[in-house]
Amino acid sequence: MPPIKNILVIGAGELGTAVLLALSRHPNLSQDTDISVLLRPASISSPSPTKAHKLSVLRKNNITLVPGDISSSSTRTLTALFASYDTIVSCTGFSAGRGTQLKLAKAVLDARVPRFIPWQFGVDYDVIGRGSAQDLFDEQLDVREMLRAQQETKWVIISTGMFTSFLFEKNFGVVDLEENVVSVLGSLENRVTVTGPGDIGRITAEIVLGDEFNNGKVYVAGDTVSYGQVADIVERVTGKTVEKRVRTVSDAKQDLAKEPENGLFKYQVVFGEGRGVAWDVKETWNYQRGMRLQTAEEWARENLL
Repeated sequence: MPPIKNILVIGAGELGTAVLLALSRHPNLSQDTDISVLLRPASISSPSPTKAHKLSVLRKNNITLVPGDISSSSTRTLTALFASYDTIVSCTGFSAGRGTQLKLAKAVLDARVPRFIPWQFGVDYDVIGRGSAQDLFDEQLDVREMLRAQQETKWVIISTGMFTSFLFEKNFGVVDLEENVVSVLGSLENRVTVTGPGDIGRITAEIVLGDEFNNGKVYVAGDTVSYGQVADIVERVTGKTVEKRVRTVSDAKQDLAKEPENGLFKYQVVFGEGRGVAWDVKETWNYQRGMRLQTAEEWARENLL
């Protein structure tokens, strides 16, 4: 394969930072390969001690900070910026605003970047299909169509399921430790695939530095659990009995009809329907390569106690 000289990661949130550090510390990283991260100028100059510490860690790992705003920049501006890189990994999600994923993909293709990993870390949008309750998903399908329609840029979509932490966050509406309640989405048997950002970072580094760009999807998973199993995990970890309440798709849709812009309700409908949100661990890219990832229960034992 052609040598990888310049890698750009877009964003340094929880996922972006995990990807950057995994790349910078990977044993296969060549001394001739430069790693950069695209950040808003305000983030680079922020007086926040927390942000300053994060940037310091990145610099100590020989990661170059590149100023740029993907939201306000035009496609042409981004194309000119991206042309200097042979590999781009997008780690900026829906918070960047509608249309951003399409703009990034178009700029990457216009710049003829040899390798690209779009921000598609999550569910399988192909299986969910267009017109789902989460309307932002349609743009992800637009990006996939754009990538599939061309031949110059090699790409890979890494389907990871939900961040493990999100499954246990009270805001998601499944696990409520204060009330000792697990709200089941759809049914107790309904399943969800979860993976931690650190593990996603490791896998992304393996794919980038192994040049495993297959112009298609790879499935990864730290764990795939039913909501009944989630309740069991919470009981084992906390030692408390939890009440299981079923949150039906119909209930979530009714609430969404009353609050059409409520993102939580949108996700609850999608995960309650259960399409494209779970796959068997034994069929995943990481399992077939012997990469062991953190399970849902291991995460819970580290973070819920």
